[in-house]
Amino acid sequence: MSLRQPQYSKEEFARLGDEIYQRDIYPQLQSDNAGKIVAIDIATGAWEIDDDEISACSRLEKRYPNAQIWIVKVGSPYVRRFGANRSQKAKTA
Repeated sequence: MSLRQPQYSKEEFARLGDEIYQRDIYPQLQSDNAGKIVAIDIATGAWEIDDDEISACSRLEKRYPNAQIWIVKVGSPYVRRFGANRSQKAKTA
């Protein structure tokens, strides 16, 4: 299996993915899709939606083996968060 080489810079990749999501995909989504993962091939605009990344990406890669995939979580500005939960107040001793 050969490694796919990126066709775009990180900034261009993100810009294209977000643009396709906002323009073509988001208007088609229903409110019950909140929290689901959308995998987008930024080269073709094709996409898949599922509860988890692996399922959405796998289906998209079956259709487009050379897909350049951008992932979005419906209703969230990020797919995952790392670090401390910022909503919890720091405990004082």
